[in-house]
Amino acid sequence: MKRFLDLLYIFLSFPLTFFILILLTITVLINMGRPVFYTQMRPGKNGKIFNVIKFRSMTNKKDSNGVICLDKERLTKFGNFLRSTSLDELPSLWNVFKGEMSIVGPRPLLQQYLPLYSKRQARRHEIKPGVTGWAQINGRNAISWDEKLELDIWYVDNQSTWLDMKILCLTLKTVIMRNGISSNSHVTMDLFKGNHER
Repeated sequence: MKRFLDLLYIFLSFPLTFFILILLTITVLINMGRPVFYTQMRPGKNGKIFNVIKFRSMTNKKDSNGVICLDKERLTKFGNFLRSTSLDELPSLWNVFKGEMSIVGPRPLLQQYLPLYSKRQARRHEIKPGVTGWAQINGRNAISWDEKLELDIWYVDNQSTWLDMKILCLTLKTVIMRNGISSNSHVTMDLFKGNHER
């Protein structure tokens, strides 16, 4: 049922999302040049690795030594707009179409975090990752890692069609209000460093 609804949502929203994707592709190309999309290996269901796709929001700016600059120096004004509205996530619908992701689920995090999760936290990989999720409407990047991962686990244990519909509706509200975009110290979220509970 969840897979059917994912495809149904994509089909019903296709005219609007296709127009927005074309518009944003042109705008990213004008503002930042090529490549338009950013791909990165992320763990999905059962830790299976796949390439998540997003709109690029940062430049490849380097310092005088050729070292890549910090995120805050590479994030453009337009890139910040993409992130604050979550429009950079729209290309991930292709991952949903391919069956690698779902519309709703725990966000796919960095591959390097896999060995850092406690046994409980690793349960977030029992289901497909999502374009949006329970953690994204309950603080997003403004909450701690422990809180975020606990919200992911709560969703794994309580997922339902009605909950997914609620999350989708609240996601629209969160995007419009631009809540929880950044943590206090980073442009996005502090790196996850694991914990002592294994």
